[in-house]
Amino acid sequence: MDQTYPSVKKIYWQSLLILAALVALTYLAYFSLRPDWHLRVSFYDIGQGDAAFITTYQGNQILIDGGPGSNVLEKMGREMPFYDREIDLIILSHPHADHLSGLIEVLKRYKVKKVLYTKVTHSSAVYKIFEDLVKEKNIETIIAAAGQKIILDDATVIKLLYPPQSLQGQLFDDLNESSIVARLVFGRSSFLFTGDAPKEEEREILASGQTVAADVLKVGHHGSKNATSQEFLAAVGPEFAVISAGRDNRYGHPHAATLQALESAGAKVFRTDTDGDVKFVSDGANLTKL
Repeated sequence: MDQTYPSVKKIYWQSLLILAALVALTYLAYFSLRPDWHLRVSFYDIGQGDAAFITTYQGNQILIDGGPGSNVLEKMGREMPFYDREIDLIILSHPHADHLSGLIEVLKRYKVKKVLYTKVTHSSAVYKIFEDLVKEKNIETIIAAAGQKIILDDATVIKLLYPPQSLQGQLFDDLNESSIVARLVFGRSSFLFTGDAPKEEEREILASGQTVAADVLKVGHHGSKNATSQEFLAAVGPEFAVISAGRDNRYGHPHAATLQALESAGAKVFRTDTDGDVKFVSDGANLTKL
């Protein structure tokens, strides 16, 4: 029996299936890569630590801190297309392990274009690994200082409010006092990221006369009583406050006094230990808690 016709028919249908798959993948890639014209900010539930992921309206991606472990990778993987292995900017607020450790695996697995940090002196092993990876991968570094503006796209900017000048090479008894404070602005929407900045640092920022007003405040030091003064809250005037803390953490974060201050300020409080990931989206005019 002549098998030519069945073989040709089989090849024909296989070719059609391959073509359909290619069309589907092309369609998926196009709509995944195409900007959705919204700013998206996620505060991850990564335990006792901090990690925030920003996607600008043009698709640029920024990670602020990485939390205490590698579970930040899983969180990022849910938001980024599977084929996307590029981070435009990493910001390390300060080199405590609960902000730094998760960045190690991110640096290993992703192509990171730029890293912004204070470059203070600190002797921990994980900080040495971080700096070695940045050097090994030849990643462009930006040494943080107040007044710097990081243009993320034509409508999104991060302005650094602290430290007042470069801290490169300096040694701190309390690394919290070296925390980067940064204000993200997209249209009429704004976010204030405070790392573990204590009240003394807040007072310095207020005394400098810089704009701190923000719709969303990432509450300093996981809601510790040593951060988030009433004066600072009054100046920021947040509609939303986000506390990143681990469930049943041994530090007692967030502190009752901080929660009371936020309530008195009229802020809607969301906590990663009780609410999980906290996410916002903005079209530049309207900000929505997802």
